[in-house]
Amino acid sequence: MSMAALFTSLTMTGCATSQEELMPVGDTTMMEIWQHQAGHSTGERRLLDVRSELRRPLKSDDMVTEQLRYSRDVGNEIYSQFRRLPNPDLVMYVFPHLAGTEQVPVPGYSTVFPLYQRIQYAMPGESARATADWVDGRTL
Repeated sequence: MSMAALFTSLTMTGCATSQEELMPVGDTTMMEIWQHQAGHSTGERRLLDVRSELRRPLKSDDMVTEQLRYSRDVGNEIYSQFRRLPNPDLVMYVFPHLAGTEQVPVPGYSTVFPLYQRIQYAMPGESARATADWVDGRTL
């Protein structure tokens, strides 16, 4: 019983505190508080203004060119990781299918295999791309 009375008295004390004591109202506006907390002093504001003037906008054509340069496809991924000496590769896509006696779904995937039987890899530092004029029917 004494524990319940102690808990009740502490709870009632918390409710008896006025709002002005907990959160004093000052002369500052919400914008001033925001700028102070975010660190927007006049010096920093000038620095941000100068930075925004120095930034050059990207043209939409430049952005498209950059995105195309970094686009990924199956052939590029495999060639960038495993450098081979010239041997035309066949890129094959296996469609999604059901496999096994339990008909387990297998998602579609791509694979690359060489036209010739033996695969020859370039030594580290050797330029395998410079010697090949074409791979996969594409001009390099």
